[in-house]
Amino acid sequence: MARRLRPVELDFVGTAPVRLVFAREISASPEQVFHALAEDVPGWTQWFSAVTLARATDGGAGREIRLRGGTRFTETVLAAKAPEVYAYRVDTTNAPGARALVEEWRLAPRGTGTRVQWTFAADGTAPFRVVLGLARAGLGRAFRDAVTSLDRRVAPR
Repeated sequence: MARRLRPVELDFVGTAPVRLVFAREISASPEQVFHALAEDVPGWTQWFSAVTLARATDGGAGREIRLRGGTRFTETVLAAKAPEVYAYRVDTTNAPGARALVEEWRLAPRGTGTRVQWTFAADGTAPFRVVLGLARAGLGRAFRDAVTSLDRRVAPR
């Protein structure tokens, strides 16, 4: 059953009780990466293997996301500043224990490519926070695999 989470803003990324931050440099340009993140939402299923459904809602102001294993999210886009930042807040989810969640993607030019930084900022029950801490390595692998796949998909060859 989906539950409504606390409506937090972008500053939550810096103040959340749990902050998982991952970064990787890829050859795709910031503009290519931003397009894939913010403008081709359905394309997430092609490069982020955990995502089974991704669609923009409310004319691009929101998103509906489904993950392998059945986790579902409805989200509000908090920032879409091309080609630097794309961030969204989870409004409802069926994930147990979550109270607030924001994901932020920061893009910075690195040579001819991009440094991609993903921050997963969350609050929840004590068991939820413990599980996130234990899941750090797996989320890091998922991020690395997804960004590598994204790079193969959008970078010119």
